[in-house]
Amino acid sequence: MPDDDPIRIVREDILADHYYTLKNITYTQRRLDGAVQQQSREVYDCASGASVLLYNRARRTVVLTRQFRPGARLNGHDGFLLEAAAGVLDGADPAERARLEALEETGYAIGTPQPAMSLFVSPGSITERNHLFVAEYDPDNRPGAGGGQAEEGEDIAVVEMDVDDALALVDSGGIIDAKTVLLLLHLERKVLGRRGEAS
Repeated sequence: MPDDDPIRIVREDILADHYYTLKNITYTQRRLDGAVQQQSREVYDCASGASVLLYNRARRTVVLTRQFRPGARLNGHDGFLLEAAAGVLDGADPAERARLEALEETGYAIGTPQPAMSLFVSPGSITERNHLFVAEYDPDNRPGAGGGQAEEGEDIAVVEMDVDDALALVDSGGIIDAKTVLLLLHLERKVLGRRGEAS
């Protein structure tokens, strides 16, 4: 970090290291008024990932997945979320990971996915950065059934639906996964447009 960096990490203590690493980070911060303060925060050191929303321009459809997410269940939801296909990078290029996850989770083979955006999930407490893509799918190019990898505990349903129905679910709260909401809005604004508009 540059010498004028207002942040200095003092120490990192590992609190848990099961699936990912939970750390307690102690750092000093030089405030805007010049004073220096020390803070301590818990940070979940998660792997970064890639997500891809599959769409078909001619049919105006998207392919989503439905799977159980324990964090949503613990916050009052039933935990079964509609999402774009996604996975952790595991050292892969984000676009390649998106392509592989599309095949693994949905069964569809896609070409090179188009970047939509790259963003942090919840940077106050999580290190994860998610690379978001869109990719057109061909209903006739589906070499697998999808569903994820059973040996990793994945149990994924594949859901194909009309784009406008998916956007209506965003409006009604039926789709509440952040990456998927952003990808659907990107698809509407930048790729397909609204029904009846030229794209």
